[in-house]
Amino acid sequence: MITDFGAQALISILSHLTFIALSWWALQALHFDKLLRANRVFQARVLYILLSIFLGSTVSNFFLDYLLWSQTLPILFQ
Repeated sequence: MITDFGAQALISILSHLTFIALSWWALQALHFDKLLRANRVFQARVLYILLSIFLGSTVSNFFLDYLLWSQTLPILFQ
């Protein structure tokens, strides 16, 4: 039982980190430079980080929920 929680925690951590990195990479395609004020580089980087965390966590939660639902769905047919 404890090992199940450990495996689930590891999958959750890896999922969140993967999707945060993927969203960081995807956000690099957008040109926020044109929307931001001049000389606000640090604030722009913080915005990229926060958007990456928000988007990556949201997608990761969806992925993890879908994984959980797909694992519990066979219980319905028992």
